Parts: sequence; structure tokens; C-alpha cells
Amino acid sequence: MSGRDVILGILLLGAATQAFKLVGPLAAGRIHLSPRAARAFELLPTALIAGLVATQTFDGGSIDAKVLGVLAAAIAVALRAPFGLVVLVGSVSAALLRAIGLP
Repeated sequence: MSGRDVILGILLLGAATQAFKLVGPLAAGRIHLSPRAARAFELLPTALIAGLVATQTFDGGSIDAKVLGVLAAAIAVALRAPFGLVVLVGSVSAALLRAIGLP
């Protein structure tokens, strides 16, 4: 594969990505979903993020600093802390645990 082919592939991929992003706003006024489907689409980002957090946290199969950091963040959420504080609690607790030698 030559450099020209790579550049052409990147340009085509960029154009396809922009076209794909444009479809949503253009179709938003034309497609009407049932209230149940609309609610499901509203919850999809939350479910996706939760799935990503779960797979990234438990990828090692053992209790480590990531798991305990997520646990600390979950406790902050349960205590109704603001989002910024939740992120800070999770990251600082994981960093401190790694600093004391937990993998």
C-alpha cells in the first residue's frame, strides 16, 4: 500500500465520519420516536459509559487501585457529591493507593 493510498483512505474516512455526524441533526426533525424509545435512547450514553468503566476497571481480574478508586467514587456518588468531586475522589484515592504500592 502506497502513501497515496493511505492518504486517500484517511480523507475518505474523514468525509464518511463527517457525513455520518451530519445525518443525526438532519434526521432529528423528521424522525419521531415513541416515548419509550426516546427514553431508551436517552439512557444509552449512561449505559455505555458504565460498561466502559466496568470493563476498564475489572480487566485485571484482581482487586487493585483502579477497583478501589471506582469504589471510592461510587461512595461519593452515594453521598450525592458533585461530579467534579466524585472524579477527584476516585482519581486521588487510586493515585494514593498506587503510591503506597498497591498495583
